[in-house]
Amino acid sequence: MDTAATLANWASGCLRKIGRAVVDGVLPPRCLGCGETVGEPDSLCGRCWSAITFFAPPWCAACGAPFAHPMGDDALCGACANGRRSWDRARAVLRYDRHSRHLVLGLKHGDRTHLARAFGRWMYRAGSEVIGDADLLVPVPLHWTRLFRRRYNQAAMLALAIRCAGGPEVATDWLVRRRRTPVQGRLGPTARERNVRGAFAIKAGRSLAGKRVVVIDDVMTTGATVEECARVLKRAGAASVAVLTLARALRVGG
Repeated sequence: MDTAATLANWASGCLRKIGRAVVDGVLPPRCLGCGETVGEPDSLCGRCWSAITFFAPPWCAACGAPFAHPMGDDALCGACANGRRSWDRARAVLRYDRHSRHLVLGLKHGDRTHLARAFGRWMYRAGSEVIGDADLLVPVPLHWTRLFRRRYNQAAMLALAIRCAGGPEVATDWLVRRRRTPVQGRLGPTARERNVRGAFAIKAGRSLAGKRVVVIDDVMTTGATVEECARVLKRAGAASVAVLTLARALRVGG
């Protein structure tokens, strides 16, 4: 890099720091969870941080479900050992429960789109195993009618935030939802699978042949949605499909 470019980068960095200091002086950064004043923008206070369960090893080598005790690097949970999935690996940042729900739903339904910046950084770090060699991030799409009403797709926002944190390119519109499906919230596992079967398709003109893909979503509950997305992506020629979500719901005691 030449001297002029180095000076320009240095000046730009200084201006950003000055701007951040001015903004923080007028509007000090607030905890993403409770609104308490914190030292850094886009962060949690100590109380909110300690209340949230962040996933970390030891965990299932395939789906990332936590183990109570170390089981070995290649150990699988019972569901992965006995089941057959279209995706290859999955990871999530945090447990979806009463402590984290308001954060997740704040982005999904509460128009708190600024949360995506922090969540994207968290997902980039927590998903390093699955996005390190990926070619594309593919967000779970919304049907156009739901997108029109909500005005944004939270999965796409998370994917773009991961990209900004250093992740691979985002294929925002490569996967489409071709029919509007009922909300999954009150459906059981079998009903969820039926609900999303055949709901997704690859957009015409897009080639996934040989691509290493990571499906991005906000929450994985039973996994029916990401399973159907992965099935469609694999059928379209993707070499591998991983899943990375902000949160994951676990069975009580799981």
